[in-house]
Amino acid sequence: MHFVPPMLLPALWVLLLPLASAALIALFLRRSGGAAAALSTLVAAAIAGLALTLALQGDRFEYACEWLKLGNFSLSLGIKFDDLAALMLTIVGIVGLCVHVFSLGYLHDDAAKARYFGGLSIFMFSMIGIVLADNLFMLFIFWELVGFSSYLLIGHWHEKQSAADAAKKAFIVNRVGDFGFLLGIVMCYWANGTVNLTELGAHHVFSTAIPLLLFCGAVGKSAQLPLQVWLPDAMEGPTPVSALIHAATMVAAGIYMLCRINVLMVPEALNVIMWVGTVTALYAALCAITQRDIKKVLAYSTLSQLGYMVAAFGLGSTEALNGEGKVVLVATGVGAAMFHLTTHAFFKALMFLGSGSVIHGCHHEQDIFKMGGLRKKMPLTFITFTIGVLAIIGFPYLAGFFSKDAILYLSFEHNKAVFAVLAFTAVLTSFYMVRLWKLTFLGEPRSAEASHAHEGGITLTAPLLVLAVLAVLGGYIGLYPHAYAGVLELVPEAHGSAHTTIFITSLAVMLIGALGAYGFYRTAATDTLQEKSPGVFGLLVALKESFDAVYNYYVAKIQQRFALLLNLIEQLFISGLIIRGLAGLVAGVGIGARMLQVGNLNVYVYWFLFGLVLFLACVLGVS
Repeated sequence: MHFVPPMLLPALWVLLLPLASAALIALFLRRSGGAAAALSTLVAAAIAGLALTLALQGDRFEYACEWLKLGNFSLSLGIKFDDLAALMLTIVGIVGLCVHVFSLGYLHDDAAKARYFGGLSIFMFSMIGIVLADNLFMLFIFWELVGFSSYLLIGHWHEKQSAADAAKKAFIVNRVGDFGFLLGIVMCYWANGTVNLTELGAHHVFSTAIPLLLFCGAVGKSAQLPLQVWLPDAMEGPTPVSALIHAATMVAAGIYMLCRINVLMVPEALNVIMWVGTVTALYAALCAITQRDIKKVLAYSTLSQLGYMVAAFGLGSTEALNGEGKVVLVATGVGAAMFHLTTHAFFKALMFLGSGSVIHGCHHEQDIFKMGGLRKKMPLTFITFTIGVLAIIGFPYLAGFFSKDAILYLSFEHNKAVFAVLAFTAVLTSFYMVRLWKLTFLGEPRSAEASHAHEGGITLTAPLLVLAVLAVLGGYIGLYPHAYAGVLELVPEAHGSAHTTIFITSLAVMLIGALGAYGFYRTAATDTLQEKSPGVFGLLVALKESFDAVYNYYVAKIQQRFALLLNLIEQLFISGLIIRGLAGLVAGVGIGARMLQVGNLNVYVYWFLFGLVLFLACVLGVS
């Protein structure tokens, strides 16, 4: 008889409550938006409370039961609740609750509010499943559910063609990465005979291919090059969805998964992962500089910060001495990546919800060059958004300052080239965020929408205050309960001359970017960079659009034509000749003959001439 951990029941409640909420909304509350919103929000509050209880009570456990057995193959469903899961579950719970509360005000008059909150519940269920999964097969099941639920949420306003297209794009692009992820899981099982995370940690076959294939899943979910194209377009969804999916949960799932499979990593795979993250961070920062849409700026900022996390993970482990004087590997990359994931979840969710407050106050205007003057009209949003901006640019002693410095120190110790790129990326981050802040809040209103802007109600402002506090205090590891020590004790700390170097570098890159943007951009209705340096501006725009152009060309010219060819083969040979035999062939000939009857005299003349030539050839051949 299996021993049942005492905290298993609360863990199951955390997992199944949002599923029950989604089911009740789908079955009984589809036309009761208010009741659906209340139910989903109450469940989110229960999840946050249970997540904190599970994390802080200190017990860590694993429990699994066999779900499917086919010969020697068995598939188990289980829960692995360790310090890593506790930290991620806390983040999902807190940010999820803030997003639910904010959504109460943001979508107050939305006709499809019940469907929206049902989508939030199924997304929470899917994300919590990823956090608690104890094996790669179970993780993949919830991984796909996250993709499905994000498709529903991004396309919430599906009557808009752009939103419907963005939802399909996100779903399809993620399937590309997920195919590699699935191959990695199959290869891992074939090589090791198990995909249980604990068993893999005890013994596994070292391979470069397995971790890189699994990394494909993170490339899709965390929008790394070359699969980053879906994330900016996903801003077509409601702004609270962006705060939930694109700040703390779905896009962070790739980073969390990498930390889960850290035991499978080898130096060659880590090197590839490191450079993918580094290049993504730089690319996205360059793209953010030319964006006019407030949410698109934050989207590219998210891409860049995810690149920071992936690069941190790829920087890997360092050697250290344990208490017995033996050399052991310390996964400082895991610590740095998860620490930045945590702080980023708080200040980026703050800024996304702050942008939602701005958009709501400006009557759904999203162009930052049509804003301005909101500092006086929306003072609470201005203060909290400013805290978020200061946190992400690394203002000393705010949350982002500590987590970014940990990554810069790690790169300084391991790879100076990566350090240089990430430091330059930090300059760009400071530059485009201060640009966004100045154009949105300072100067005079530049449109009627901005002139009539107003602060939202308590449901719109309370989550901003909570997240602003976390954006200030979230970087102080000493304030975290000991329950998260298993992860946060891995965060690298600079000492001696390295500490001075990193501190000076952080301060310098922040000031260069911030002061440069503040002095360069005018609070006007036109882009100063586009006016003064049209060549540079055009190059940055082309950098952003090049990937979409390549993908669009591939889909239109290669994929679609190949699909038409396969369809023709299926209709003629598989459905026709093989399945239906001679009758199918005759029917196919009949269809082809009918297609020749176009009712055009010129076409008939050509067919007559073709037949005459064919007749003469036959006669001459016989002779």
